[in-house]
Amino acid sequence: MQNNVNIQNKRARFEYEILDKYIAGIVLRGTEIKSIRLGKASIAESFCEFNEKSELFVINMTIEEYAWGTYYNHKPKSERKLLLKKKELRKLHKEVKNTGLTIVPLRVFLSEKGFAKMEIALVRGKKLHDKRETIKDRDNKRQMDRIKKAYQ
Repeated sequence: MQNNVNIQNKRARFEYEILDKYIAGIVLRGTEIKSIRLGKASIAESFCEFNEKSELFVINMTIEEYAWGTYYNHKPKSERKLLLKKKELRKLHKEVKNTGLTIVPLRVFLSEKGFAKMEIALVRGKKLHDKRETIKDRDNKRQMDRIKKAYQ
């Protein structure tokens, strides 16, 4: 099975400081997996949240409707459950509740067996000066690469 699906949340690394990463399975219905295999999904504005039963859900994840889905098609923006081990769920729930951290999806990919997986991260929001520092570092790296390329 080809594993060429890699949908990323590029803003997450700029907006947040990543503390811990996890790989979670996604509960999908109907034609959602077919749309993901075509790369028709977005996690740019999405975040993760616990419900009253301490289950983890991804909110605002957009999976476009499958073109050949007829009346079996899914809703593009619905809550989707994430599958983690109980120990990991308890740890994440405690961190979010006590320290005010956030859980953000970083990327969606297909596993070796063809299942849709999501890489999520426990994050802390960056301050404005941290974002400026990130921009400076990126610009400096670009400038150094240009100089190295000129001398080669």
